Amino acid sequence: MQSYVQCGCIFYWEENRMFELKTSASFDSAHFLAGYEGKCSNIHGHHWTVEIEVGSNSLEMGGNNRGMIVDFSKLKTDLKNIADALDHCLIVEIGSLKRRTLDVLEEEHFKVVEVMFRPTAENFAKFFYDEMKGKGYHVLKATVYETPNNCAAYME
Repeated sequence: MQSYVQCGCIFYWEENRMFELKTSASFDSAHFLAGYEGKCSNIHGHHWTVEIEVGSNSLEMGGNNRGMIVDFSKLKTDLKNIADALDHCLIVEIGSLKRRTLDVLEEEHFKVVEVMFRPTAENFAKFFYDEMKGKGYHVLKATVYETPNNCAAYME
């Protein structure tokens, strides 16, 4: 067990313990699974919910974030910005639609977001994990819900 003194108080922690924060964001979008045999091969929509869990063995020792892992406000804003980029759009795996189909959708002013992966909950979990890790967070787990009862998670 280790300790430190701050403001006259002694704080104790064990090295194998971890502080954890979790926040969520949501977005509405449509997608389809190219090459899938079943209903999900057709365009359909979801109200996706994304949960991000970040952690640290210690808390910030000084400054504005003293006593925190990270500023919750920044964590929420960063996740929301990623989710907002996918809100109210058609998410398409690159190469799954003909170029002329994409051109017509663009001409009709539909928002189409092309991704380099099959747009499954599993792949979105990894996508959000990587995006938040790229912003400097120590991500423990990303969970993506397609429905309130069905989710996929990614962690390393």
